[in-house]
Amino acid sequence: MMLLTNTTHAETAPAQPTTDTALNPVFITANPLGSTTLAAPASTLYGDALTLRRADSLGATLNGLPGVSTTTYGPMVGRPIIRGMDGDRIRVLQNGVASYDASSLSYDHAVPEDTLSVERIEIVRGPAALLYGGNAIGGVVNTIDNRIPRDPIEGVSGQVDASYGGANDARAGAAQVEGGNGRFAFHVDAFDRETSNERIPGFAHSDRQRALDGPDVAQPYGSIPNSDGRWHGGAVGTSYTWADGYAGISYNGYEANYGSVAEDDVRLRMHQDHIAAASEIRNLQGPFSQLRFNFAYTDYEHKEIDDGVTGTTFRNHGYEARIEARHRNIGPLEGAIGVQLSQNTFSALGDEALVPTSQTTNAALFGLEEWNVTDALKLSLGARYEHVSIDPTSGGNEKFAGSPQRDFNAGSVSAGALFKLNTAWSVAGNVAYTERAPTYYELYSNGPHDATGQYLIGNPDAQKEKAISTDLSLRFANGANKASAGVFYSRFRNYLTEFNTGRLVNDDDEPVPPGTDDALNEAVYRGVRAEFYGIELDGTWRVFDRGAQRLDVEFVADYTHARNVDTGEPLPRISPLRATLALDYAYGPYGARTELVHAWPQHRVPEDDLPTGSYTTLGVILTYKFRVGSTHWLAYVRGQNLTNQEVRYASSVVRDIAPEGGRSVMVGLRTAF
Repeated sequence: MMLLTNTTHAETAPAQPTTDTALNPVFITANPLGSTTLAAPASTLYGDALTLRRADSLGATLNGLPGVSTTTYGPMVGRPIIRGMDGDRIRVLQNGVASYDASSLSYDHAVPEDTLSVERIEIVRGPAALLYGGNAIGGVVNTIDNRIPRDPIEGVSGQVDASYGGANDARAGAAQVEGGNGRFAFHVDAFDRETSNERIPGFAHSDRQRALDGPDVAQPYGSIPNSDGRWHGGAVGTSYTWADGYAGISYNGYEANYGSVAEDDVRLRMHQDHIAAASEIRNLQGPFSQLRFNFAYTDYEHKEIDDGVTGTTFRNHGYEARIEARHRNIGPLEGAIGVQLSQNTFSALGDEALVPTSQTTNAALFGLEEWNVTDALKLSLGARYEHVSIDPTSGGNEKFAGSPQRDFNAGSVSAGALFKLNTAWSVAGNVAYTERAPTYYELYSNGPHDATGQYLIGNPDAQKEKAISTDLSLRFANGANKASAGVFYSRFRNYLTEFNTGRLVNDDDEPVPPGTDDALNEAVYRGVRAEFYGIELDGTWRVFDRGAQRLDVEFVADYTHARNVDTGEPLPRISPLRATLALDYAYGPYGARTELVHAWPQHRVPEDDLPTGSYTTLGVILTYKFRVGSTHWLAYVRGQNLTNQEVRYASSVVRDIAPEGGRSVMVGLRTAF
């Protein structure tokens, strides 16, 4: 498994042809100018690297990259966390535009996307992601596929993936076929994944949680009840390509059925339809040399079914459109401007109707300019201005009656610099001022949320979240040897977060005494001053390279410190200091990787949270590449947590009742033709 970071785009060339799909080495996310050298701290995964990292959720797939952790709510639920920020502060995109779901609202809601269908994943950390909105203050995760073929295709090609194993007996498979005549191209894909209950090395509940449970509570051992699931989907797409561009459309569908690890009788059934259109026109005459257009419409629904009865139905449907225009150079300036429009309607109907039906409309203008001052110094300046309108409707529910419509004007600006000290060393820095409008759930929540054990109350008078963020990194790149050491800092003036009031209430927000069955912690959204800072380290060093053999040593480490400035109290769900040391060996078609991960304890938690302990895990991956006729094959065996450690992520809201999986072995096979 190869970890690609800091805008590195090509895997080390193996001794024989690989199964990787040839990719245009342009970093799309956060730079409409298509530059391969970004001041932003960024990572990209594709090809073999992505195949060997794939997990049962998007968050788990990216967990362990510099500055990236994950939420968890069982094996198939995980949304990326970047630099300690989650929810609406991280934009999860599909081909550069939104794919609406309910994953930012609650930790038990999965991201309706399987990495088996993804060609590449790009991650941009920190302030350079503001071109995608104030709600990208933490960063952007952009999954990119070829469902709308962007380049001419001659003939027919395809790919098949299959794997089995893991701590939950995951059975996964995917297939795709692409073809074309050099002008018209098509793409078809399908995927399916099914898991059993997650096996764990001991009790599901932590030592501290079992002490709080008392002697009369049954304690699951060896596996996590109701953690199984199945999800499947597919897509069709077509495009017309010519020398200076392409235009196409696609449709993809997603179905899921999985259990809630916090409620033994609750299942979540999810469905999403996603229609996309995209086009790019290059070498235009006039003031603009290139235009890029992306549009997507999403219709999403999921039902929470308690003992066979649908309790709550969540729906989210809407569109997002984005146009980017690259202008011809204005003196030394190279740049692009763009417009983004979106509208979506979210509703939660039933027993857990914690928010009113709300329509959110967003219109934004953005731009980016770069100036190559000298061969050694490049400067960039980006800005975005957006208008956000949130219009709630009570729908006959009295507790939402009188919820006011809110309108916000939010502006953001960022500046970046990349300075080459010499041919190997460079320094990169970014600074940004960002404004984020509150979401519908931060404004209007008023209802029980059993998945987190809370009764949530929004703040309809909440103001914009404002932050100043900066990061600075020292980078080294010399052939196969690469390294980066970075620091970051963000300070929020009005950080919107949940605060427990100390009251225990029932589903009607009426006070109940301690020990009452199904009692909920009352929590309110409140704006506070907050700060986040930390470090990110990663590097690869080739220690041996002779003939068909090579050996790389890789190191990754990160740490985030986050606190409420007003009280000094730690913010919740922050990953502790983590470090990964790996040896990556290749001999002709054979490969072997050993990876040791250590996470320190997390004792910096809010007063009502429980701390997490340290863990050390060992992983091993063995690979073999071969050819059969004109087909390329990759066979692999992946062992994870071979030390069978009890792993509880500090970033998980269910860490004390549902740990990560124990020792597991997975076998997989991929072929391309």
